[in-house]
Parts: sequence; C-alpha cells; structure tokens
Amino acid sequence: MDLKIQMLGTGSAFAKVFNNNNALLTVDGLTLLVDCGITAPKALYELGYSFNDLDAILLTHIHADHIGGLEELAFQMKYIFGRKPILFLADTLVETLWEHSLKGGLQQDETETLHDFFDVRPLSVGQPHDLLPGLHVELIATRHIPNKANYSLLFNDFFFYSGDTVFDSDLLNSLVNDRDVRVIFHDCQLHPPGVVHACLSQLLTLPKAIQERVFLMHYGDDQPDFVGRTGPMKFVEQHRIYDVDQLTFAGQFGMIE
Repeated sequence: MDLKIQMLGTGSAFAKVFNNNNALLTVDGLTLLVDCGITAPKALYELGYSFNDLDAILLTHIHADHIGGLEELAFQMKYIFGRKPILFLADTLVETLWEHSLKGGLQQDETETLHDFFDVRPLSVGQPHDLLPGLHVELIATRHIPNKANYSLLFNDFFFYSGDTVFDSDLLNSLVNDRDVRVIFHDCQLHPPGVVHACLSQLLTLPKAIQERVFLMHYGDDQPDFVGRTGPMKFVEQHRIYDVDQLTFAGQFGMIE
C-alpha cells in the first residue's frame, strides 16, 4: 500500500493567497478527492488534473470552502464525461447537501435528485468503510459549528485528517495513546480565540509526543509570519506530494516532489 496526499489548498475559508483546504489522496494509482471547495476546480486544472481523473470524492461537512466546487464537478461529469462520480459522505449529510446546497444550481427538472449526478455512498459514523482498494476510513464526529454535522477522518487506522474542528485535546490524546495514530493533519487558526477551529496557541498545549505527529493546515494568509513559531508541529504546504507512510514522529516530511 502506497498512500500519498497532495493538498490542493491549505487555506482557511477566507484565505486568498492559499486555496481552500482540499486534498487528493492516492493509493496504488487510484485517487480520492477529500472535499471540493470553491477553489478546487481551478486548483485541479493548474495541477494538470481533470475531474475525470478522480475515482471518488469524500466530504467532511457542508461549507462552501469544502463543497463549493461540487456543482461544476457534477455538471462536467454528467455532460462532458458522461458518468456519475462516486460520492462518499456521512448519511446525516446527504439530504442537507442536496436540499440546502446543490439543488438550486443542479436541478434541471423537478424529478432530479443528488443521485442523478452522483453515485451516492452514505457512510455511518464510527465504522470502517472501504473507499478504494487499500484505503478505508472511519468518520469521527467533531465539533465545528453548533448544531451542524461535521466529521473528521481516520484513514487506515493511523492517519487522522481533521474536517474543521474546535480544539479537542481528549480526542487527540485518545487517538495517539489508545489507537496509535501516527500522523495528524489538523486545521489551525493562527490567531486566538479558537471559536470554531483549533487555534495555534491551543495546539501548542498538547504534549510534545503528540505535537511531533501534527501537521498544520487550513491556516490564514499570514502563515509565513508563523514559520518557526509552531513548536514541533510543521505546516503542510499546498501542492506538495507527501508520502504518508514516511511522515515520522520527528515531523520530517516524506516528500515526493
């Protein structure tokens, strides 16, 4: 199994220098898009990818920086490439995604639904689900906006990818100490207070053994001002390809290119 990740963007919802925090996971030649925000179509194009290169899409929650590019993706796949892409998302998000986000733009007649554009694969929380050969995920409910469903992702039992979450030291301690999670990609608001995202000052209170496994994403445009101020934690760089299996406890990236 050869698992790699490339961030299409590492920016916060309001970042302009950095793209939306969306990612490509590849395993043995197959590609999963994690979230498809407003900037995802352009980022894919600039990196030389087509929507048709994607084998599946996985969503974490319903915010524009995570789902804002789905309308273009759906139209291109239906009318240009002629196939339904596989769409994985929590079963609690299926109706909300269509009724409150995509229906107004995608629906051409009254009978069309989300299933006319996507091969929808609902996922249950807390259970392992196979996404691609060699890649499985467990959805973990995490807190972001009150009363709105939001999920983080545990890939292959060792790689945690936050889907926007407030600081939760108990969860991170449990992932590392009870489940032996070795790599954590975590959203990071650089300035306090951390109201809907974990902020840097909170993440810096984690034990060193956990910080050494943390790689920061979903940050603001002033990120360069914080280089060298993150303790053992490292910033993820958008567009670089990382070999997840080679990311070590010491925070050294296994860079491919």
